[in-house]
Amino acid sequence: MKIAQVSKEKNVSLDSLRYYERIGLIPPVKRIKGGIREYSDDDLQWLDFVMEVRAAGVSIEPLIDYVRLCGEGLHTVPARRDLWDDECDLLEKRIRGLQETLAKMKGKADHYDGMLKG
Repeated sequence: MKIAQVSKEKNVSLDSLRYYERIGLIPPVKRIKGGIREYSDDDLQWLDFVMEVRAAGVSIEPLIDYVRLCGEGLHTVPARRDLWDDECDLLEKRIRGLQETLAKMKGKADHYDGMLKG
């Protein structure tokens, strides 16, 4: 799949796709004649994964580290596991914070419901 198709299908700008590859957020995409990017199913799976984890609030740096580690081979599996352990801990902390904020917001809404009912 060409970059324009990926951009449209995934709702990601062309510049973002190029940037992701340039900084190592996704592995290098195969180029065909004329230097045109040809995204494989594996490339699309990487992109989906990166977009999903970024949407959950994971920073770019650990993702770049992860892509690099995967490219270095199986001897990096322990480091990859450690990376995800750390990121899971951070995400769980973020989720707890969001749950606390949600509870406070619901409390405010309930308070105003009570005021409106008199």
